[in-house]
Amino acid sequence: MTADRLPFRLDHRRIVVTGASSGIGVDIARVIHELGGQPILIGRDQTRLTALACELNATAVPVDITDEDAVSAAIAELPPLDGLVNCAGISILDTALEAKADDIQRILATNVTACAVVTRECAKRMIADATAGSIVNVSSQAASVALSEHLGYCASKAAMDAMTRVLCLEWGPQGIRVNSVNPTVTLTPMAEMAWSAPEKRDPMLAAIPLRRFATPREVALPVAFLLSDAAAMISGISLPIDGGYTCH
Repeated sequence: MTADRLPFRLDHRRIVVTGASSGIGVDIARVIHELGGQPILIGRDQTRLTALACELNATAVPVDITDEDAVSAAIAELPPLDGLVNCAGISILDTALEAKADDIQRILATNVTACAVVTRECAKRMIADATAGSIVNVSSQAASVALSEHLGYCASKAAMDAMTRVLCLEWGPQGIRVNSVNPTVTLTPMAEMAWSAPEKRDPMLAAIPLRRFATPREVALPVAFLLSDAAAMISGISLPIDGGYTCH
């Protein structure tokens, strides 16, 4: 579906996208651009970020989101904001018996703590400017179902969904909507690494009623919907984008 056929727009809206140098974040930035928005790209890979910024005529902000001071300084320098998509995330796979404390801490530092810091700083800007903005957290089906060897990742995404509900409650009176999307396995490099082995891939596909994994664009379009006025009365939800996986 092309942008001119979509029933919603994001014209002139400045929307921060974390994790914009790879994976789903790239497609989210492109869809925001297609819909008339102005993505502000945050990521660690400066080369990829700069290339995408040139493609979309967008602003690139190379920053490590786990550096709280750097994030606060970077967001303070941005123009007024209309939205945020928290898409940055990592996964380190291991069995529960072999999981390392440092690895779990790294996952939580990126997927939860850094997300909370970025969201806090963007929301401060929106509230100061009296902007009725929209925030979308890219969570996962792993927030609500168990995935083998994903102990830290499942915990982090469950925390992200809980954070979504808290922020919905606290910032709703200021007109800020906060939602999560919860994709199934999405065909990014990280997912292809995690699910390439047939013994892991085939049972997962068999459990998805649509019998396929998601594409990044199939996640990006619902994110754009939640950012838009078409979702003006939607806040505090965790929206499955999972081909029916969580119907079980």
